[in-house]
Amino acid sequence: MTDFLTAARAEALFSSDLVTGSEPTRSEIAAAIRQAIALLGGSRGCACALAWAYGERPETAVPRMRWALRQVLVAYPRRSPWLPEDGDATG
Repeated sequence: MTDFLTAARAEALFSSDLVTGSEPTRSEIAAAIRQAIALLGGSRGCACALAWAYGERPETAVPRMRWALRQVLVAYPRRSPWLPEDGDATG
C-alpha cells in the first residue's frame, strides 16, 4: 500500500519533465518534484494535471506512473516503524 506522501511525490514526478525510463539521481527527482509542485500549484494541481492528461485513457498512464512510483520509492525509502533507526530490513 502506498502512503499519501509517496503517492503525492509520484504524482508530482509523473507531472514533471523527466523522461519515462530515465534513472535520475535523488537530487534530480527532488528538483523535478519541487518544480512540478510549484508550477502546478501543489500536489492537487499535479493530480489534476494527471487526470486531465489521461482522463479518457488512463491505461496509457500506467507505464509512466509505475516508473514515477519506482523512482520515488528508491529516492525516498520508507522506514519500517518496527526497526531501530540504524537497522535495515535485510537483517
